[in-house]
Amino acid sequence: MEKIPIICDGIYYVGVNDRDTHLFENIWPLPKGVSYNSYLIVDEKTALVDTVKVSKMRDYLEKITRTLDGKPLDYLIVNHMEPDHSGALSAIVHAYPGVKVVGNKKTMEFIREMYHLQAEFYEVDEGDEILLGKHRLKFFMTPMVHWPETMMTYETTEKILFAGDAFGGFGTLDGGIFDDEVDVAYFEHEIRRYYSNIVGKFGPMVQKALQKLAALEVRMVCPTHGPVWRTRPQHIISAYDRWSRYEYEEGVVIAYGSMYGNTEKMADFIARVLSEQGIRSVRVMNTSAVHESFIINEIWRFKGVMLGSCTYNNWIFPPMENLIINLAHKGLPNRVFGVFGSYGWSGGGVRGIVDYLKKNNWTLVGEPVEVRFSAKKEDLEKLRKLALEIAAAVKAT
Repeated sequence: MEKIPIICDGIYYVGVNDRDTHLFENIWPLPKGVSYNSYLIVDEKTALVDTVKVSKMRDYLEKITRTLDGKPLDYLIVNHMEPDHSGALSAIVHAYPGVKVVGNKKTMEFIREMYHLQAEFYEVDEGDEILLGKHRLKFFMTPMVHWPETMMTYETTEKILFAGDAFGGFGTLDGGIFDDEVDVAYFEHEIRRYYSNIVGKFGPMVQKALQKLAALEVRMVCPTHGPVWRTRPQHIISAYDRWSRYEYEEGVVIAYGSMYGNTEKMADFIARVLSEQGIRSVRVMNTSAVHESFIINEIWRFKGVMLGSCTYNNWIFPPMENLIINLAHKGLPNRVFGVFGSYGWSGGGVRGIVDYLKKNNWTLVGEPVEVRFSAKKEDLEKLRKLALEIAAAVKAT
């Protein structure tokens, strides 16, 4: 029988792994799976902090039952209503009929509309507290990180922040659940991919939440996905601070769409020129082969972006257009863009990208380069000039 991990005295990890779901929110690939983290506090009173996806109910209820060891469940804290965290809510209420469901006003509204649930509701607001015995829970409203009802729960005795979807990431917890038990480098790419694609649009709200929480002593961060940060909680907090400020590293992402290889050759030529200019971090990514979430993850990291497309039906190659549309949803500022591409009997791909750039007020560097069929000597000189201008813009402080 699986041992229930102990977060600290009286607080247990009862989360589950999901290696079966291939697309998170039915859009984001999960090559490393994902965890749904839930926490159980056993004191004079007991409290369950967030639940899990309904498909993982069997193992989850068994863990809760075993950990409670005959005690009733007094409170169910709902920090976030997205179904991967509230999916088991109805089952918990039915299993423990006397439980009080704790959330803010918006949470209660969502519960009634999503689950039509009859339960005993306990509404909390900013700064409200619940005393469990040794442990005391204090609630902080963090709307739009990344749903309107989101809040965080702070355990005042052990200084633990139950952070909901904030500070989480993709990837199952394979044995270790704490940051000092796992290879953090293995998770960091997936944590940033989670942030950039799901939370990233709400950077200003993340900043407001961080400012609100700044006065708290946080010894441990317990998110609803990914590792529990007990050794270096400031590592993940500072990462969220950087990402929500839209900070970047020196580097260039070259994303391209190519049917027969001509635009790809242009991408490789640009990459070589950038390397010769001392840009060490260059990522060449094929929009037909790499899911846009991975490309956006890299764009979130680096300052320079080169978008290249062949023409398809007088417009942008569809996988490239999907990337641009999704990227536009994120509202990412402070990046510099260059544009290149190819066409056969009619243009449109490059023009379409430029239209998107202008519409989103993104910074266009240099003259876009569009070639007919394949790049010739004079086209390569234009590409070189564009690459040099991008390199200079990326290095500029």
